Amino acid sequence: MSKKITIVIIAKNEAENLKKLLPLLNWAEVLVIDNNSSDETEKVINDFGVSYLKTKKDNFAEIRNLALEKVETDYIFYLDADERITNELKNEILSLVDDKSLEVAKLKRDNFFYGEKIYYGGWQNDYVTRIFRKDLLKKWNGEIHESPEFTGSEKVLKSSLWHFTHRKTEDNLRKSSEWTIKEARLLAKKEKNKVTAFLILRKMMMEFFRRYIRDKGYNDGMLGFVEALVQSINRALVYIQVWELQQEPTIERKYEQWEDEVARQQ
Repeated sequence: MSKKITIVIIAKNEAENLKKLLPLLNWAEVLVIDNNSSDETEKVINDFGVSYLKTKKDNFAEIRNLALEKVETDYIFYLDADERITNELKNEILSLVDDKSLEVAKLKRDNFFYGEKIYYGGWQNDYVTRIFRKDLLKKWNGEIHESPEFTGSEKVLKSSLWHFTHRKTEDNLRKSSEWTIKEARLLAKKEKNKVTAFLILRKMMMEFFRRYIRDKGYNDGMLGFVEALVQSINRALVYIQVWELQQEPTIERKYEQWEDEVARQQ
C-alpha cells in the first residue's frame, strides 16, 4: 500500500537526533531538508536512505514552502528533529489519513526540558498546526515563529506530540544566539523609542513573572524556575541586541573610528 503522508524535517546539525528519529518513521515518506549543516547530518540521512534536499536559506517559512513544492503525497506533516511521534499519535494520524477525513491537524505538544516533562510556565498551552492535506496548504509566512496559511477545517488531535528539547544550557545558549538576533532585527525596524536599561529590565521581569507566577511555573519546582529564568534572559538578550542595532553611528563604524585613531598615533 502506497504511503499517503510525507514527514518533512528541517535539520541543521541534527545528526544525533536524526539517528533516533528516522527509524521511527517507516510508516511515512520522509523528506529531510539539510539547512547548511556542518556535522554528520548528511551522512545520517544517506545511511537511512530517505529523501533529502540541501538549502542555505535562513528563513524557515521559505524552507517550509520549498518542501511544499517537493512533496507528492496527499498529506504533509512538518516535524522538528527533536520531536517524537508516539505510537498512539501515529495510529491516530494513519486512521484519519486512510479515511481521508483529515484536512488540517493541530497537535498538543508535550515538552521535555532537562530530561523532565514540564507542565506549567505557559507550556501547558503549546499547540502546533503541522499536518495538512497538501492541496489546502497555501504557504508559510513569517521570518520567525512562522505560521501557515491554509483553507479547510482544523482538527485538534487527541494524542500529543513529544518534544525533547532544552537538553542542556549549552544547547539553549547556542539556539538563543541564532533566534534572538533574528527577533531583534525585526523589532528594531518597528521600535521607535530608544531601548533603555529600564526597558530591558522591565521586559525581563515581565517574562519571568508571566511564566513563573501567572502561568504557575513554580508548580514544576526547580525546573519551572530555571525555565522561567532562561526565557526571561532570552527576552533581555533580544532587547540588548535591539539596543545594539539602534546605535548611531553603528558599533562597527565606532570601531573603525578607534582603529583610525590608533593608526594616526603611529
